[in-house]
Amino acid sequence: MQTQSLQDLRDRLAPSDRLPLVFLGHGSPMNVIEDNAYSRAWSVLGKSLPRPKAILVVSAHWMTRDTTLVDVSAMPRTIHDFYGFPEALYAQAYLAPGQPDLAQEVVTLLKSHRAQEDDRWGLDHGAWAVLKFLYPEADVPVFQVSIDMSRGLAHQLDIGRTLSELRNRGVLILGSGNVVHNLRAMRRGGEPLEFALEFDALFADRLADRDFAALADAKNLGTLLPAAHPTVDHYLPALTIAGASDARDDLTFMTDAIDLGSVSMRSFIFHAN
Repeated sequence: MQTQSLQDLRDRLAPSDRLPLVFLGHGSPMNVIEDNAYSRAWSVLGKSLPRPKAILVVSAHWMTRDTTLVDVSAMPRTIHDFYGFPEALYAQAYLAPGQPDLAQEVVTLLKSHRAQEDDRWGLDHGAWAVLKFLYPEADVPVFQVSIDMSRGLAHQLDIGRTLSELRNRGVLILGSGNVVHNLRAMRRGGEPLEFALEFDALFADRLADRDFAALADAKNLGTLLPAAHPTVDHYLPALTIAGASDARDDLTFMTDAIDLGSVSMRSFIFHAN
């Protein structure tokens, strides 16, 4: 495990035939229009990442049941899936092209996971809110893959393993959610809550040890899991990225802060060693 400054990240992301895997804790939609530690970190990361041929996004905000949908649209729409925020947020657009041919291949790749094509979704804020900083010109094709909420945690690890071969084909796999996400306990300006610190630390330790099975074992995570995630939608993309990694990867953490008392902004990158 490495925890170093973002300024060193470019050297650690040296050119490789295998693209890195990225999980970003996206937090509040306000990060899109605020100059803060998170938005600045995403911009620095974007300057360090290689330019992929396409980006596949697994976002906490596209949830399905009994199927995994893959967006095959040619021009994904920008979805403003939040309420009660400033008008400036609703004016945001991320007009990157889709990648229908590759997306259809992913449907076939995930056939055993009950995958189907979809051309109605687009890019929700879990995707475009961070892509605006990683690739601000919106000139890299991008498409989303949904998370099947009817399956267990280990299912998402398996989705990641299945998708991992795309790393060798110039595809950046990006997960967007939060390692801890309890909006019911959120408090502005408050100190990090104990359960948030505990789950965040547990996750980081298990991830660094590559003990992904422990991270997907809801029973052994006990009451700490529902405290950190009343619903697991924001947790599952982190498991997708973990599942897509292998022993050849190094792990780097960034933005490992607890925001609003109960939202972990921890992000991580798996990259070739």
